[in-house]
Parts: sequence; C-alpha cells; structure tokens
Amino acid sequence: MSEKGEVDLTGAKQNTGVWLVKVPKYLSQQWAKATGRGEVGKLRISKKGNQGKAEVSFTLNEELTVIEGIEDKSVSAPREHPFTMQTVGGQTLAVFTENSSDKIALEGVVVQRAECRPAVSESYMRLKRLQIEELAKPVRLSQQLDKVVTCNYKPVANHTYNLEYERKKKEEGKRARADKQQVLDMLFSAFEKHQYYNIKDLVEITKQPVTYLKEILRDIGIYNVKGTHKNTWELKPEYRHYQGDEKTDE
Repeated sequence: MSEKGEVDLTGAKQNTGVWLVKVPKYLSQQWAKATGRGEVGKLRISKKGNQGKAEVSFTLNEELTVIEGIEDKSVSAPREHPFTMQTVGGQTLAVFTENSSDKIALEGVVVQRAECRPAVSESYMRLKRLQIEELAKPVRLSQQLDKVVTCNYKPVANHTYNLEYERKKKEEGKRARADKQQVLDMLFSAFEKHQYYNIKDLVEITKQPVTYLKEILRDIGIYNVKGTHKNTWELKPEYRHYQGDEKTDE
C-alpha cells in the first residue's frame, strides 16, 4: 500500500458488482497454466422455470484438462463444473487489487457468492481416487540395495572440537572445589612471587575449576583487558604484597 494509504474508489462510483466464487484447487492450478490472457473456459448463465432462477456452469477448455505429473493418461481434470449459488448473507464484501506501484484500487462490491463444483463423472472419480492414493503413500520408503553405496564423504567417530571439549570437561570434573580460604591462601602465596598470572597458570597452581577460581579472583583481583599484561590477573592494590624486586613489574 502507498505511504499515504490512498485507495482508488472508481469501482465504487461505477457501482461495479462482482461474484465471489470458490473453485477446486486443481481447477485453479489448471487455470494458471493458461499462457498470457488465453481463454481458460466458458461460463454459461441460463434461466429456467417460471421464477427465472439462474443456472450457472463453467466448462474448462479441453487443452487444460491434462494434469501434469500423472502417468495414467486416462486421468484428466473434469470439464463440466456447475455452480451452487449462495446469498451474500447481509455481509458487505469487496474486491481490491494492488498494482506494481503499490496502489490499491476497489474493483467492486460482491453481489453474488457461488461454489464451483465438478460434475460427478467417471473422469472425476478416477482423479479423486488417484489423489487419495497419493496422499496415502508414506513419505519414506525402505528399499534393498544390490551394491555398495560409495560417496566422497567419510564419517569420523568424533570431531576434533568434540574431543577437545570432552577432554576439558573430564579435567574439570577431576578438580574438586577446595575451601575458599584455602584457595585464597594459595593465590596470595602465588602473587607474592609474581604480580601477573594468566588463568591457565592459576588453574595449575590451585587445581581448582575455572569458574570457581574466577569467582574468587573477582573478589581480590583485577583482570587486565589491555596493555602490556593483557589477559592476565593481578591483585587489587589493597591486597598487594610482593617479594623482592617483583613489585617493579608494574
């Protein structure tokens, strides 16, 4: 729809009446095969009886009765389709179209509803039976192979990244959490010797799980995200106490 939401109401001024007709799925598919603006069939409207009740029927063009994808040539789309007329039922229904410029136009107001149904015939019954059989077919079928199937892809027992993950998980599982104070003592002892450590070295020193160790380090340490000592931990100023000349590392 256009940004301003404009609608062409010429159809309303002309008081154009349109029919709303429900058609079978196969019929709409056959219509779509008509090239360009080719004729898809003929609509007949006749009045019979004293009351002049209209009888409407549609006849599909013979060249459009061939349904592609069906090997049985005896099965084709029915040609005759009588209409079952229905009232609008007090509703106000309208038909709108949209062009390439996103302009919305009112084509007309629905004045008649109808349902287009195929006439019961041998051709139609064969078509329905075939459709039911197709729907009943299983999606997957098993079959016996008479030769070895070869392909370029060779499956592996396990991928490298899975093996690495399992290894790390196993190592983590072996490390039992020690008392927090015991871990703090080990950390303070390590930081008395050196000012900076990466997490891998601290894990080796404390033999603690990484997540548990990081929880404790956040309380007493600072993680350097840039500079010369990027990706290393050091103690917060209030906890620093280094041996010898290690303090000069700063």
